[in-house]
Amino acid sequence: MSARTRVNRINNVSGTPWLWVPTLYFLEGIPYFLVNSISVLLFAKMGVPNDDLSFFTTLLYFPWFLKFLWSPFVEVLRTKRWWIITTQIIMAALCVLLVITLPHPDAALIATKGTSIEMFKFTLVLFILSAFASATHDIAADGFYLLAHSQTSQAAFVGIRSTFYRIASVFSQGILVYIAGTIENQTGDIPLSWQVTIAITAIILFMFGIYHYFVLPKCEDVSTSDINKSASWKELGNSFVSFFTKPGIVLAICFMLLYRLSEGFLVKLCPAFLVDVRQTNVINGQIFGGGLGMSTHIYGLLYGTIGVICLLAGGIVGGLVIARKGLKRSIWGMALALTLPSFVYVFLSYYQPTSLWLIGSAIGFEQLGYGYGFTAYMMYMIHVSEGKYKTAHYAICTAFMALSMMIPGFVAGKIELSWGYNMFFWIANACSITTFIVTYFVYKKL
Repeated sequence: MSARTRVNRINNVSGTPWLWVPTLYFLEGIPYFLVNSISVLLFAKMGVPNDDLSFFTTLLYFPWFLKFLWSPFVEVLRTKRWWIITTQIIMAALCVLLVITLPHPDAALIATKGTSIEMFKFTLVLFILSAFASATHDIAADGFYLLAHSQTSQAAFVGIRSTFYRIASVFSQGILVYIAGTIENQTGDIPLSWQVTIAITAIILFMFGIYHYFVLPKCEDVSTSDINKSASWKELGNSFVSFFTKPGIVLAICFMLLYRLSEGFLVKLCPAFLVDVRQTNVINGQIFGGGLGMSTHIYGLLYGTIGVICLLAGGIVGGLVIARKGLKRSIWGMALALTLPSFVYVFLSYYQPTSLWLIGSAIGFEQLGYGYGFTAYMMYMIHVSEGKYKTAHYAICTAFMALSMMIPGFVAGKIELSWGYNMFFWIANACSITTFIVTYFVYKKL
């Protein structure tokens, strides 16, 4: 095939950044939070035991862990605009299939947390396909953002894109979950509440997919010739080898895997703990219940809205602190902020308070600390990525970031069923020692 160069053109009439940057990054966030956050709550409310819930929802991280491997395909096959619109429509179609095929376990089965994950085989397949589509959309959207902007425009809209991604976080984990809870309260039908919520998500994805078809700038990628395909694969190999031969890369990988190990345990089972029944029961040697008995709509308000806002606020403050003091002078304070507030869950699991003010304050405090402490992690990934292949190296770092959440997720449910929430939260917080160990060695090298 002869080389065919495409000219980088932008249709300025349809490509006004204000028309597509906010909606593009709002839509980037919704499927991510649907797959990685809402799915956990959905299975918990359906009565799936915590061991199966934790293990199988952790598998949904795999597309983000592996996405750097197929990013070259997005680069050389079709345009990024085509990938964006196609994946948005695909995700809408998958949500429709989720609505149609979502199982309806018996209410008594849900109440005893005896729902078999076998019932949700097809649901899990659809979630995995949605995860691959969402991860592909992330690759295309970020690449398109660089392609369809001048350097000046990129800088001007970087805050806008992150703001609307955060709005998507609040909308998905707060508003959508609140809607599900309200329907559940009115009908008493848990599966129906999630069908309606996912249907709303499908409508949003489909409508914005059509909208972006008309609004996204018609700029084209530089080339899709055989020569450039070959060069892309060669560059991928070079970037991969150069990452793992960086000085101090073993320490960097250890930091990325272990810095937030304790939070990896907490994130996986906090939704289940908050909505689980208060009464503890032991069936066949496994511990069920012992949670806070929170209704779905209250969960959406406290954890999905207030908690997420505090998480974002912590991240903003952390960014300002690092910008002023630098990573080396900030990292110990951020490590402490990441780990110490999570002890609130030990308190909540032992005393099981009923005051929503107390529970909401505890959730907000923990999420504020996590957001602040996580900033050091993000900045360290940027630090590790510096060099010729900055973009590719950062993508590899995000793969390790996903892996750091998968490792504890695979075993979190088993630990909780064997020991109960009380001991589970002690074990999770004991893992904070890894945070301090890797922080100590990284601090010396910064």
